Parts: sequence; C-alpha cells; structure tokens
Amino acid sequence: MNHKIKIEKVNKGNFDDFVQLIEKLAKYERQIPPDNQAKSRLKQDTLGKHPKIDAYLGTTNGKTATYVIFFMTYSSYLALTILYIEDIFVLEEWRRKGIGHQMFRFCVQQAKKRGCGRMEWCVYNWNQSAIKFYKKINATQSDKTYYRLNKEQVEHFSN
Repeated sequence: MNHKIKIEKVNKGNFDDFVQLIEKLAKYERQIPPDNQAKSRLKQDTLGKHPKIDAYLGTTNGKTATYVIFFMTYSSYLALTILYIEDIFVLEEWRRKGIGHQMFRFCVQQAKKRGCGRMEWCVYNWNQSAIKFYKKINATQSDKTYYRLNKEQVEHFSN
C-alpha cells in the first residue's frame, strides 16, 4: 500500500523532528548519533544565513516518516553540478510503502530543476533493501571506490 507524503523543507518548527530522524538513522546504521555540538552545527548548516545542505522532511498521516539531506558537488568533466544525496532515511514502520521512492523522486526532480549533470549517493553493502531498489530503477553502480579520512585522521595527516 502506497502512502502519499507531504515534503517540506526543514525549518525552525520541524528541526527537532529532523534531528530525531538522524538519531534513528545513526542507530539503524550502528553509528554514534550527533552530540549537542553536532546538532548545533546541523542547525547552522541547515537553517543559517548560508546553508551548506538542503534538508527535507516527508510526512504522511500527520506523522514524520522520512528525511533527505543533499548538497551540490561539481563535475569538472561535465562542467555541471551534481546533486549528492547524503541521507535518505525512512522510519521502519513506513518502509515498503512507497515513501522512500517518493523521496527519491523528489531528489530527481530537484536535480532536474537545478540543471544537474547527474545524481550520486552511496549505500552500505549490507543494505540489501536499498540496493534492490536502486537496481529496480536501473541506477548504475559507480566505477569508483570511495575512501575517507575522519576528523582525527585529517588532524594527524596534516601535522
């Protein structure tokens, strides 16, 4: 059964709902949730004068069910922006009801509206339900392997 969602930009009035969903995603992915300093940065990066990210909530039946965070990167080869999806998260009780698909379509619409050359995102290898969805919509797997340095590694490397 598909549920229609209402998608709205994260704002001061729904910011706490947004943070609660991020905390639930952290639990789902076995990560450490944002501490108070991180929550403060999230607020600034989402709602500040010069936002670094776009964040949206999806509600259905008057309840918050999903969120997405994305931002723009750039392709030197295409000379176009790329819409990079950092998170799409759907609460467990709302999964397999078309909500994640609607949120993903919203991102596609945003990429088209902004004239992006492509969209990109990562998925954990263990997240088979997400991988199944991406295969179903014919998304192609990148030929790149992503690496990262965390904050402590950056500090160590820069010395």
